[in-house]
Formats: sequence, structure tokens, C-alpha cells
Amino acid sequence: MRGWAPLRSLPLLLLLLVLGSAAETPPYLPAPQNVEVYSYNFQSLLRWSPVPVENGTVLYTAEYQTGSCRNWSDLGCAQSPQPQCRFPPELQRRRWTILLRVRAELGTLASPWAHCPAFVAERDTTLGPPRVNNVSASPGSLLLSVSPPFAPEAGDILQYLVSYWENSTSATAKQKLSESKTLFQIGNLKESTLYCFRVQVQLRIYSGQLLEGLPSAPQCHRTALSEATRAGYIVPLFVLALVVANLAAAALLFLWKHHQKIKYWAQPPLEIPSHFKEFLREPGWAGLEELHSPAEEEPQPLVLGEEPGQDGEDPPANTCRATPGSATCPGAAARTGLNAGTEPGTTGEC
Repeated sequence: MRGWAPLRSLPLLLLLLVLGSAAETPPYLPAPQNVEVYSYNFQSLLRWSPVPVENGTVLYTAEYQTGSCRNWSDLGCAQSPQPQCRFPPELQRRRWTILLRVRAELGTLASPWAHCPAFVAERDTTLGPPRVNNVSASPGSLLLSVSPPFAPEAGDILQYLVSYWENSTSATAKQKLSESKTLFQIGNLKESTLYCFRVQVQLRIYSGQLLEGLPSAPQCHRTALSEATRAGYIVPLFVLALVVANLAAAALLFLWKHHQKIKYWAQPPLEIPSHFKEFLREPGWAGLEELHSPAEEEPQPLVLGEEPGQDGEDPPANTCRATPGSATCPGAAARTGLNAGTEPGTTGEC
């Protein structure tokens, strides 16, 4: 029975060994993912996806190796918190073959190296669109002045691919023109017509192939009129202006000669207002009859109390004359009534 004691303690020893080795093994830090080179107009940048961790800040170290030198060198961003690293100026070479790698670091932990495919700038860069500096329009052509999107080096062979079309409602096929100069002309165009174009740059690389860049945004310009066409427009306009001037002069002369007749014809017809018409149809309105009544005869002077035999004498001031068929003078009866109570023998005077 004593011989079985070591066998019973064997599983316990194995468990202790496993736990001890696990305690000594450091935690695992993953390598960066999606490592690539972004290059635009020969300006290159190494970038990758950040490594996620729960605690702490991950730092990154990038190195490079060229085809002529197999030693790994620092890219210039050792232990950088940014998930990208720009190429130093001495590494901006178009035809160099460059190998790149990057790893993550967290304290004493370091991830495995993540490698990037071999990069050649002249082959893998993206060329932007050229800049259109100026456009001069002539009757049958457009003169373009452009400049490349990058600084050319000695020996560079650049071409410009121009696509242009007439901006009309009808569908027209695009035409292309390749020029090796920065100042070139698009000819055989219609005059006074709107044309649109876009330009691409092409770089001939060491293999003889053409590295084609991105096209520029479309621009539209109208061609000019020729002198003959402008003269053809000016002559009819001059004749039309002359005819209009003669017609205007004739119209003014006619108005001056016949202005009296025109004034007579232009005056409105004479017409009695409606309220006067209504009054004439019903003239017997109350309140207006007195305005239209015949004038009364003037009263004749009356002379009362004239004694016989006194012809030629002026009547006294308090007498009045009566016409035949008239009564006594006004106020006589009143004065008679007033004198009725006087002494006998006295009579009232008119």
C-alpha cells in the first residue's frame, strides 16, 4: 500500500506544474491589422488599424527595408501612439522597392511583426488630376494651360489626356486628345458653342507603361464668334435699327400734321350724366318746384283817402293807393279797430 502513495500525488504535481507555467507566461498582444501604404502624388504614408486593449495605451513601432539593404531601419516613428507613419524624405524614392513592418507595444509586451507587401512608388502611387490654370476661347478652338499635380523630376515624360464634348441635348461621342505640353489647343470646334472637357495626366514609367492619373472635374467654356459671323449679325441689326428710326420719324410727322383731328377723335363723346337724366324724366320733385315756378307780378301801389279836387298834390306819407277791385290798404282795418274807441266825430286815417 505504501508503494501507491507516489502515484496518488502525481496528478497533484502535474496540476501544480501547469498552473506555474501559466503564471510565468505573459499575456498575448495581437499584431496590427490592415497594414498598407497610402501614396498620393508620390507622398507616401504607412497606416494600419489600431490594436484594441482594455487598459493602457498601445504604442507602435514601424521599420523598413530596401531592396539594396537588407537591414531593418527605423521608419521614424518608434513607440508612437498614432496608427500611421509618414515616409521620411530620404525614403521618397519613386523606383525603390521598400519592405515595411509594424508591431504593437504595451509596457513590456510586444506583438508579432505585421508585414506589408513590397511597395514601389512609381508603380503603386495614385496621381491626382492636373490643375487647369487658364482657358482661352477663340472662334474655333480652346487653348488650355495646365500644370501637373506633382513636381516633375528630370527625365519625366508626361502626357495629358483630354476628353471633350459638345454640351448639347443630343448625345455626342467623347473625343480624346493626348498632348505632351502644358499648353495645348483643342481645335476644329464650332464657333459660339459650349464645350466641356476634363484632363488626365499620364506618366511614362521605367517599364514603358503609362501611369494614368485621376481626371479633373469637368469644365465648360463657349467658343467665340468669328469676325465674319459678327459682321453678319451687325449688318441686319443696323438695317433693322434704321427701319425702326424711319418708322418712328414718320409716325411723329403724322401726329404733328393731324394732331387736331386726332384730338377730336380722341375726345370722349358728350353725354348727359345719369342723375341729370333721371331728374329730367321726373322734374316734379318736392322742394324743387319753387325753383321752376313763374315769377310773381310786382304789386301795384295803392292810394287810399285821396280827396277830390286835389289832383296834382302828393299824397301824404301815411296814405296808400288802392287799385280798382282791391280792398283797403294793409293795416287799415287794424288802425280802424284801434280808433273805434276814440271820441265821436273823429275818423281813422289810412
